[in-house]
Amino acid sequence: MDFTSDVVNIAVEELSKLPGIGKKTAQRLVFFLLKQEGESVKSLAAALVALTERVRYCPVCFNITEQTPCAICEHPKRDRHIICVVEEPNDVLAIERTGEYHGLYHVLGGALSPLEGIGPDNLRIRELIKRLQDDVDELILATNASAEGEATALYISKLTRDLGIKTTRIARGVPVGGDLEYTDEVTLARALSNRTEL
Repeated sequence: MDFTSDVVNIAVEELSKLPGIGKKTAQRLVFFLLKQEGESVKSLAAALVALTERVRYCPVCFNITEQTPCAICEHPKRDRHIICVVEEPNDVLAIERTGEYHGLYHVLGGALSPLEGIGPDNLRIRELIKRLQDDVDELILATNASAEGEATALYISKLTRDLGIKTTRIARGVPVGGDLEYTDEVTLARALSNRTEL
């Protein structure tokens, strides 16, 4: 016999649909929320509703935005001759935090993964190729260092080979503050092959 409220069960069920949240964690979150003041829970609910009502994908780069086009695509000082290709919107945030990149972006919406049924038609590759017709000098492939990310970068580089656009891949290597003895072999090999002259 279930002694919990139907509302509690529904909340647990909905929270457990989030990535990385199992039933037990969802249940802990629900009981945590029940202990909070009503206003803070209402504020969270309002923020979640606003996400679905106001946030959308930029029709140009497919980053998340509240305006059309997004602030990056619309910014007059961004270098329009360089496009950095990433898998997801959170990758844009990571690159922007560095303060080193001042070009435009293109968010693919994932990476090629035949095992999960994700092929080129499931990503925004066609839209990327269309954007490359507009006076682009360099395409930076900043997909993840996973098998899927590497396959995606290779696929795009083959597609763009005949367009006369410089195509580069972000370097991979040993993280700042990292010890060589704890660095995996693939990362060390990549760091050695991408070494620079001092």
